[in-house]
Amino acid sequence: MSAALAPLRHRPFRHLFIGTTANLLGNGVGPIALAFAVLDATGSVGSLGLVVGAHSLTSICFLLYGGVLADRLPRGPLLVGSSVVCGVSQAVIATLVLTHNAAIPLLMVLAAVSGASGSCYQPAAQALLPQTVPAESRRAALALSRIAGSSAVVAGASLGGVLVAAVGPGWGLAIDALSFALAAASFALVGVQVAPPAAPSPGLIHELRVGWREFTSRSWVWVIVVAFCFLNAGLTASFTVLGPAVADSTEIGRSGWGLALAAGSLGAVAGGVLSLRWRPRRAILVGCALMGLTATIPLLLALAPYTWLLVVANFVAGVGGEQAGVAWYSTLNEQIPEDRLARVYAYDDLGSYLALPLAQFAAGPAVLLLGLHTTLYAATALILLATLAMVATPSIRALAPKTAEPLHSTEDAVPR
Repeated sequence: MSAALAPLRHRPFRHLFIGTTANLLGNGVGPIALAFAVLDATGSVGSLGLVVGAHSLTSICFLLYGGVLADRLPRGPLLVGSSVVCGVSQAVIATLVLTHNAAIPLLMVLAAVSGASGSCYQPAAQALLPQTVPAESRRAALALSRIAGSSAVVAGASLGGVLVAAVGPGWGLAIDALSFALAAASFALVGVQVAPPAAPSPGLIHELRVGWREFTSRSWVWVIVVAFCFLNAGLTASFTVLGPAVADSTEIGRSGWGLALAAGSLGAVAGGVLSLRWRPRRAILVGCALMGLTATIPLLLALAPYTWLLVVANFVAGVGGEQAGVAWYSTLNEQIPEDRLARVYAYDDLGSYLALPLAQFAAGPAVLLLGLHTTLYAATALILLATLAMVATPSIRALAPKTAEPLHSTEDAVPR
């Protein structure tokens, strides 16, 4: 077995790998199906923004608590519980859509439940991964997980576009619910034994303060997170609200939009394969710079809404974005103490996604006030300015991989 596939020898990693892949397969289908289910029911971009925004809002509100739970409780069982609740909520949404009872307030409540229950998923899964393989295999394990996840999203987005076009969005939501069930079964088999905390928890506020010190003491961490807050706002408005609206009003169509989304995930797969063989010394800086490629998506939606152009641009952006993702997560795993890692991931997610619900809620009114094209130009500018802020930051430009043991203090990690 090659070194790149070596992490699959370890049983805990295999089950985590299967669970996260199953989860992302369904999530490739879910957003497409939900977007067109709401548009079918209401024909309103504003209603779509309310539903997806409700999910993002509760995800953000519970993120920090989820990070604390993931540092204090067994992460495998936590992932099981999260997947079960998300699966049930998606199954109910699918039933409502298939029976033509999908009222927007009810969809918002169910989306909010799913968002809250999924809030601990990302910090728990990311913090659990280093515990499933030896230290020397962690970067390869991360790259493999991201390749498989991106591949699953490719398949899911393609399947979502086909299902929505052929049999309707309700069946896509049902597939998403089944994927959560498979993920829960896989997470239950991870079986990583982790020693309990050395002392009882001194309380939620203290735990959050410790995580905050770890987060803020490294300037490259918080600068990137703040920049991604704005960058992700532009992207999420484009992908979850504005993009479907453009697709429905142009020759792109629903299947074409699904193909464009799948191309981005396919690009991420290619980027993941590339990251197994290539790691530039300034990997974080290179990754941040490549995030500027994502600005082509809202720009093309405004200027040249053609399927083939969006497919090419999304593929290229996916390759670049994956370099940023692998560099970011591998560096955090390397430099943050393991018992505080989930809380740092929670602050990362909170900051990176803080503007998502606001962007989704505001997308509809912005289109009414400014027009669709102007809103897309604004999203493009937001992405480019955030990218420029990252590459211009000295601590990001100076950051290189560590050659010593991981840090166990809150001193700035930038080499001097």
